[in-house]
Amino acid sequence: MKPRTLRYCQAIHEALDLSLARDPSVYVMGLGVPDPKGVFETTLGLAEKFGSQRVLDMPASENGMTGIAIGSALAGMRPVLVHQRLDFAILAMDQMVNQAAKWCYMFGGQQGVPLVVRMIVGRGWGQGSQHAQSLQSWFAHVPGLKVIMPATPHDAKGLLIAAIEDNNPVISIEHRWLFNIEGPVPEGHYREPIGQARVIRPGRDLTIVAVSHMTIESLRAAEVLAEQGIEAEVVDLRTVRPLDRATILQSIAKTSRLVAVDTGWPSCGVSAEIVALAAEGAWSALKAPPVRVTLADCSSPSTPALARRFFPRVHDIVNAGRRVVGLEPLTERAPAAGDPPADVPDNDFRGPF
Repeated sequence: MKPRTLRYCQAIHEALDLSLARDPSVYVMGLGVPDPKGVFETTLGLAEKFGSQRVLDMPASENGMTGIAIGSALAGMRPVLVHQRLDFAILAMDQMVNQAAKWCYMFGGQQGVPLVVRMIVGRGWGQGSQHAQSLQSWFAHVPGLKVIMPATPHDAKGLLIAAIEDNNPVISIEHRWLFNIEGPVPEGHYREPIGQARVIRPGRDLTIVAVSHMTIESLRAAEVLAEQGIEAEVVDLRTVRPLDRATILQSIAKTSRLVAVDTGWPSCGVSAEIVALAAEGAWSALKAPPVRVTLADCSSPSTPALARRFFPRVHDIVNAGRRVVGLEPLTERAPAAGDPPADVPDNDFRGPF
C-alpha cells in the first residue's frame, strides 16, 4: 500500500490535533494562532474544533505570555507556545533560560516544566537582519532545554508529539522553507525519540551532518556528488540538544571525512560543535580537515543579490564535499530565467510570514 503523504505543515497540524484530543491539559497559544492563515496552516481550524480556551491568540507581549505559559505548566498544563519568528522570542529569553530551563534542576527534579515553544526561522521576502535569524545554538547552549529541528514531515509530527509529552521544556525550531515539502507520515499517534540523529542516505566517501532545511539541501547535494562518483552519507541531526554523538562518530569512522552544514552562523554554532566532536572523538579516523557550510558571518541581508551570496545552497555543499575528498571546486552557473528568487525556495512559495 502506498504510504500516506502529507506536507510538513499538515504533519505539525496533525500532531497538535492529536495532542489536544488525547490530553485535556494541552493547549496552544501564540500571536496569530487563530489567524485565517494559521501560522503557515499549522493551526488552521483548531480553535473552532477545540474552543478559544485551548487554542488562543496572545498579545504582542512575548516575555509576559511566556511567563504565563511557564506558570500554567507548573500548575499542571502542557502549553504549546508559538512564536511566528524566533526573533520575537528573544524578548522572552529570561523566561526560557532563567525560569523554564532551571526549574527542574533547582528543585531537585521534583518539578518539571512541560512547555513546548515553537519558533520559526529561515529566510524569505527580504526579511533581513531582524527577521531571519537562526539562533538554535543559543538555546542548545543552555542546560535544561531540549532543542529539536525536524527536517521531514514524518519527524515534524513525531518529534512534536514527543516534545508535548516531555516533562521538561523543548524548543521546536521550524524552518519556513520546509512547510510545503511533502513526505510519508504514519497515521495516528507516534513519537520520535528526542536526541537521536538518523542516517538518511548511506555513503562511503564522506559524512555530511546537517540540520533542518540544510538536511534537504544536503540530500540534493549528495545526489549531485553521486553523479561525480562521490558517495556521501547524510546524517540528519533532528535534535540539536541532546546531541546524538554516537551516530555522528560512527558515520565519521566509516567515511573518514566530514562536512558540517547548519542554518546558522559559524562562530560558536552547531557546525562548530560537530567539528569539535569530530576532533575529540574521531581524530584518528579523519583523512582530511572537516569543512563547514554555514551562513556568512554577518547580519542577514535584505536584497536578493546579497541573499544569494549569504545563504548556503546545494552548490556550496557540493564544493565542500569535493574539497574534503581532494577535488577542485566547481564553478557555479549563472542564474537563469525562471529560477526562483534567492529568498524563496520555489516560485509557488507564499508569504508574508
